[in-house]
Amino acid sequence: MPVEGVAVDVKPVTGINNGKITLSVVITCIVAASCGLIYGYDIGISGGVTTMVPFLSKFFPSVLKKASETKPNIYCVFDSQLLTSFTSSLYIAGLATSLVASRLTKILGRRNIMLLGGSTFLVGSALNGGAVNVAMLILGRIMLGFGVGFTNQSAPIYLSEVAPPKWRGAFSTGFQFFIGIGVLAASCINFAAAKHEHGWRFSLGLAVVPAAIMTLGAVFISDSPSSLVERNKLEQAKKALINIRGKDTDIEQELALLIKNSEIAKAVNEEPFVTIFQRQYRPQLVIGMIAIPFFHQMSGINAVAFYAPVLFQSVGLGNDSALIAAIILGMVNILSILVSTYAVDRCGRRFLLMEAGIQMIITEVAVAIVLALTTGTDGTKRISKGYAILVLVLMCFYAAAFAWSWGPLNWLIPIEIFPMKIRPTGQSIGIAVNFAATFLVSQTFLSMLCHFKYGTFLFYGGWIFIMTIFVVLFLPETKGIPLESMHTVWEKHWYWRRFVLG
Repeated sequence: MPVEGVAVDVKPVTGINNGKITLSVVITCIVAASCGLIYGYDIGISGGVTTMVPFLSKFFPSVLKKASETKPNIYCVFDSQLLTSFTSSLYIAGLATSLVASRLTKILGRRNIMLLGGSTFLVGSALNGGAVNVAMLILGRIMLGFGVGFTNQSAPIYLSEVAPPKWRGAFSTGFQFFIGIGVLAASCINFAAAKHEHGWRFSLGLAVVPAAIMTLGAVFISDSPSSLVERNKLEQAKKALINIRGKDTDIEQELALLIKNSEIAKAVNEEPFVTIFQRQYRPQLVIGMIAIPFFHQMSGINAVAFYAPVLFQSVGLGNDSALIAAIILGMVNILSILVSTYAVDRCGRRFLLMEAGIQMIITEVAVAIVLALTTGTDGTKRISKGYAILVLVLMCFYAAAFAWSWGPLNWLIPIEIFPMKIRPTGQSIGIAVNFAATFLVSQTFLSMLCHFKYGTFLFYGGWIFIMTIFVVLFLPETKGIPLESMHTVWEKHWYWRRFVLG
């Protein structure tokens, strides 16, 4: 089958502010992107806390007993379903919340859902910091999941709707950048708290800080123009557009296009969860709601992010060294996200995903080879510190590739391809799929590491190969295209045009 024209080049719509950046839009997008702080902090904190002896002694003593064995299998020390439930319970709650959030977002607006998410996360943080048993610990995780479910659904939509079309990619990477900041901050706090008897309470309880920052910030921004138009608040929408596009910018055409798309959506008056499955929305269903959120997790990145200290401790680094390795990984992640911020609107989405796919496959295979040669097939050999550092270096190359590709683009591409009438619902389904895959990965990674050993990294390398082939064949280029004109990329794509033109 020919695949000519896989990359689609569509000219931006004239008359709409495609590229002007105002101070107001920068501040607004920074505040919205800061919602990523709470997600990042949680990802970073959970793995470090689960290596702290006082925490394990209080809640998961069986893990400590296994670690104290004379000759433990290094891959299986942390294989505990109760321990992984501590990490993964958040994602089941997030999955359920993200599906509810689509309706609430449509009724209450993007900003108010961000406020709701931040407030819920605050409650969960307090419960975790003061936990006295496993039940209270997991209840706190569930509350955190509610908060993350709301913010992960609303903040990326808000960013894509507010950002100038020409620089939408750069602004939308801000969400992933703040996730990276949260992960790095959590890793540093874990390192500082690890030696203290109640350090785990300090680590878990401090989640109130990023939650308070993003919640307070959200109070001072207006809702997105698209959301305001959708809720018939046309004067507020006009003011919001003038505010983010600049007082000397003619916003009438953009406002008229938003109103037109909103009226079309309302005239159809269909249930969004039914509309999404219509033939004309097959590209958005397959790419934005299933493939990208699922592939994002099957890259294995969150398994590494959740359990980085556990992983590095398993392959031969001491507890302190493992936490330092997690900090290094976090720093590489943040610097690499900045690469994406610069390149995404210049090189395009497809180039970043394809280059990163090749780099990630190579590093996953290399890690598997190093572990196979140094730990043996039974995992009882102790890996030398030199080889453990080599694993860290390879994981840094892997994390860098992910951070300038699948990391930020997971939040950008699905949002920008959804038309207005299915955007909140499409995002909700996509986030639900992402949370389901995250739960699957977080619940199974330590068990896979125990049973598959170094083969775990080959497993994820295989998925990355599939992801990269999918991008080459089925993902059109979307850089610089206004959200309201995105339908044109499907009409010119070698495969998807049969659905949208049929």
